[in-house]
Amino acid sequence: MSRWRLAAPIDDIREALLGRPAVPADFAIATLVEVDGSAPRDVGAQMLITPEEHWGFLSGGCIEDDVARHGRAVLADGAPRLLRYGEGSPWIDIRLACGSGITVLVEPVAAEEPAVATLLAGWHERRPLAWSSDGRERRAAFASEGVVEGWDGTRYTRAFAPPLRLVVIGEDGAALTTIALARELDWQAVLIAPGGPEAPPFPGLAYHRGDPADALAVLAPDPWTAIAVLSHDREDDERGLAAALRSAAFYVGAIGARVRLEGRIARLRGHGVGEAELARLRAPIGLNGFGKAPREVALSLVAEVAQAFQARAAAARSAGVSMSSSAPRSAVSR
Repeated sequence: MSRWRLAAPIDDIREALLGRPAVPADFAIATLVEVDGSAPRDVGAQMLITPEEHWGFLSGGCIEDDVARHGRAVLADGAPRLLRYGEGSPWIDIRLACGSGITVLVEPVAAEEPAVATLLAGWHERRPLAWSSDGRERRAAFASEGVVEGWDGTRYTRAFAPPLRLVVIGEDGAALTTIALARELDWQAVLIAPGGPEAPPFPGLAYHRGDPADALAVLAPDPWTAIAVLSHDREDDERGLAAALRSAAFYVGAIGARVRLEGRIARLRGHGVGEAELARLRAPIGLNGFGKAPREVALSLVAEVAQAFQARAAAARSAGVSMSSSAPRSAVSR
C-alpha cells in the first residue's frame, strides 16, 4: 500500500528543522550534487532525515525512501555516503523514470555544530549565507548574494536565502485568501489591516492594525519580501504603497482598475515617489488570464509573487559555471 508523503514538498531543510518541537541532536542531510541529463530536481536539492522521519524530495519519488534508509545508516555508523542512482548506478533495481543519472551525498550532522547554528540564524535573522560540506566538515558563513554553487567531486557549496515573506495590506476576501495560500506554501505571511479586528484571522499570523506606512517601517522589508496592496480606495492606500515602493522589497503590487492607474501614479508622485520607484509597481496586480473572484485574484497574485521570486533568485546566482558535471560517478553501497 502506498503512503502519502506529506513532508515531500518541503524544499528548505531549515523549515523542517524548525518545524519540530526541538532541533534533533543528530540528523542526516542528503544533497543532490550531480545530475547527468534531465531530472525533476536541480543540483542543490536536499532532504532532511531523522531516525523516524524524512522531508523533501530529490527525484520525484523514485529514490527518496532508499535515500532515507541510507541516511539512517549514516546516522548509525557516522560515515557519509556518496550514492549513485540511474545511469552508472550499482543498484539496477532502482530505476529513474527520467532516464538520467544522479549523485547524492548523504552526511551525518550534529545540531551542536557551529555551521548549524549559523544556518538557523540565517533563517531567523533573514540573512543570506553560503553552506558547504565534504560530508564530514560543514562550513556556513553569512555572505552577500552571488555565491558560486556547485560540486567539485569532494565538496559542494550552496546558497541559502532568507525565506520568502509576503506582506498583504487589506482585509477583504482576496486578501484573506492570499494570506491562506501563502501560509499553505509556508511563506512568512504578514497581514496589515488598518482598523481591523483585534484578533488576526488565523492563529499565529503576524498582524498589524495600524497605518500601513508605519507598519512597513516596523517590518523593514528586505530584498526577499513581497508587498501586495489589496485594500480599496482607502485614504492611506497611496501612503502605504509609496512606503512599499521606497522599500527594498523585490515585489510591490496593487489591486485596482487599469483605467484608474494613471490617477494613482499621480498621487504616488505627490507622495514623493520617483520614476525609478514607480517603474517597480505591478498594477493591476497578479498574472493575466485569471478572473476577478477573490480566490482567483489571490491565486494570480501568489503565482506572480512566486514567479518574481524565482526570477530574482536566478538573477542573484553567480554567472559561474556549475562544477556538477565534473563530479565522479562513484557510488557507495552498504
